[in-house]
Amino acid sequence: MANVLTLPMFRPRSLSYLPAPAGNSLIDIAVISCSFYKGIMNIVAVILGGGEGSRLSPLTRDRAKPAVPIAGKYRLVDIPISNCLNGGIRKIYLLTQFNSVSLHQHVSASYHFDAFGQRGFVRVLAAQQTPDSHAWYNGTADAVRQTFRYLMDEQPDLIVILSGDQLYRMNFNDVVQQHLDKKADVTIATKPVGRREAGSLGILQADKNMRIVNFVEKPGEGPALDPLRAPMEGENYLASMGIYCFNVDVLKELLLTNEDKDFGRDIIPAAIQGRNVFSYIFDDYWKDIGTVGSFWEANLGLTDPIPEFSFYDAKAPIYTRMRYLPPSKINCCDLNRCLLSEGSIISGHRILHSIIGIRSVIGEGSVIEHAVVMGADYYDAQLTETSAPPLGVGKECYIRNAIIDKNARIGDGAYITPDGKKDETVTELYSVRDGIIVIPKNTVIPAGTRL
Repeated sequence: MANVLTLPMFRPRSLSYLPAPAGNSLIDIAVISCSFYKGIMNIVAVILGGGEGSRLSPLTRDRAKPAVPIAGKYRLVDIPISNCLNGGIRKIYLLTQFNSVSLHQHVSASYHFDAFGQRGFVRVLAAQQTPDSHAWYNGTADAVRQTFRYLMDEQPDLIVILSGDQLYRMNFNDVVQQHLDKKADVTIATKPVGRREAGSLGILQADKNMRIVNFVEKPGEGPALDPLRAPMEGENYLASMGIYCFNVDVLKELLLTNEDKDFGRDIIPAAIQGRNVFSYIFDDYWKDIGTVGSFWEANLGLTDPIPEFSFYDAKAPIYTRMRYLPPSKINCCDLNRCLLSEGSIISGHRILHSIIGIRSVIGEGSVIEHAVVMGADYYDAQLTETSAPPLGVGKECYIRNAIIDKNARIGDGAYITPDGKKDETVTELYSVRDGIIVIPKNTVIPAGTRL
């Protein structure tokens, strides 16, 4: 038992730790989640912050993609970090270069580890000029290559590469265990998809032992797709999830012996040619949040009575920053299929199929349908009558098929929908992407405005 007591215990500032399931203590959970390590494996996770995030604009105008809020109170980066922590991986690097300030602030305020346990951290590595490189990250593989010397300071046995803009819950213990059982050099997490989806994704061809023998990027729906069918029942294809587990020596050789820039396009095809590369099949909910449309759909999917992805899993919680906000106050409103975050004051007429973020204020008589309202970073100070509209949504507003970014001020009587507006429309007050109207962060919409 002495060894058990020295296991690292993560103590997030994100929330008071959820109670253990009946019959198990927190120490028991730590032992179970770390059982396959056997005190030998040293695993480092690398979360890729992505590029400029232009397809998510204007949500990425002032923040990095992993810092984009989701589900009212979380950030996208909380998903891969929580998956790592729930699987016992406590050495986590986050690589980013665009609008990284808010990401730094969120990570530093959210993730703290027990100083008396084994070492753990979530560390941001922003692009920088060094004696070896004067360039920014130029692709996913290049980002890992430029920071590889920092990863090696931890002397890892395995390196897990993750994306910072996906919504899923995965037990990385299972991935690593299969990687060890198969004596793999590289393991790639794959998602079974149908023929219609497969044509526009990176598809991996595997044999009956799940060893990957070929990779084709966006094969289309023609004859090129036929030989790529997965060795399983039904017409399924294995799409790469952009989640990789590498033996360190293999990753080092693949990165440092060439100048390839991207994992999916360059590194993985090269590894398949001469290494033992296996597929780990993940047949559960997974959503790549790379566009405004996919972001809107993923958020609103959380409001379903039984959602495909749930934040209500006590055994594998999603962590985030603890804000110590008061309970939400509902003065009067018809609420139907919505998530209502803490610290909000709701006085509207109807909120339907929507996400209401932290510190949201919804005025009397307002209607919000099929929308993501991100809330605010702070509460308003006392305002005068000549001031701009207060933070939040004013009185008698109508908002539908919309994303209202943080700290927006929507004046009384505003009407906001994408109806009659062309996709890719960009103005100072709004943008339209994928049929959704987006009000950017800090935008002021005067009273009576019709958009």
